[in-house]
Amino acid sequence: MTDIAIIGAGAAGISAAITAKIRNKSVLLFGNANSGGKLSGGHIINNYPGFYGKTGEEIQKAFLEHLKSLEIGVETDKITNIYDMGGYFSLLSGQKSFEAKSVIIATGISFGKAMVGEVEFLGRGVSYCATCDGMLYKGKKVAVLNYEKSEEKEADFLADLAEKVYYLPLYKEDVEISPKCEILKAKPVSIGGAMKVNSLTVNADDGEKTLEVDGVFILRKNIPPSQLISGITLDGNHIAVDLQMRTNIPGIFAAGDIAGTPYQYVKAAGQGNVAALSAVDYLAKLAK
Repeated sequence: MTDIAIIGAGAAGISAAITAKIRNKSVLLFGNANSGGKLSGGHIINNYPGFYGKTGEEIQKAFLEHLKSLEIGVETDKITNIYDMGGYFSLLSGQKSFEAKSVIIATGISFGKAMVGEVEFLGRGVSYCATCDGMLYKGKKVAVLNYEKSEEKEADFLADLAEKVYYLPLYKEDVEISPKCEILKAKPVSIGGAMKVNSLTVNADDGEKTLEVDGVFILRKNIPPSQLISGITLDGNHIAVDLQMRTNIPGIFAAGDIAGTPYQYVKAAGQGNVAALSAVDYLAKLAK
């Protein structure tokens, strides 16, 4: 079992992983090592000590070299659920599961609002992971709302299972998916149903239309924290934390943009360090 699982490989997550490893704790860092997200897209950064005049991409490269020097790998599995098992946590990603004594959430923040029906039908036709729930829709009709090109493989997976896949690409890059999917250039409006999902209303160039579907898969880079782990206390769009980056759930910590403003790399790295130290302290108390 891992000591500390860290979800997110931006400034906060990487800082937390480095601190935890230096404190001789086993670490699982989940994210995308080849994409620093907001960090790698930054232009000239002048408020990060020691990196004056550097680009976000240059800082991200230095971060990854630091990880490599400590032999810290980055797992690409997307964590979709965290369950408190009493004394440890179970993290799910598709058909995989991981166990950790503590968790640091450093996913950054997604400003997209939940669409109408999304929260209401979560687990009753709405899913954030095709490889997790795809088998439930074998021979059925589904819609895939994809905000990230990197998630196209999820639609390909569903195409081999479902009777029909409506695919709504909500990103700018070219679409490269299975020809079994029907691509719709439309914006999702609402998810409808009774006990379970039975429709998706979209707004296309030729007007609003309603698709009959049995399920809707919403593929975003970040999963809303309230859906990631049940019972966590929020402060608006952020996870509520104290000065030690502790959440209301013992053993769960949060750092970086997901923990509040300002949205700056130097602040995120500092909070990642604090979160890791708090997790180390939590593990010491847990051992006693």
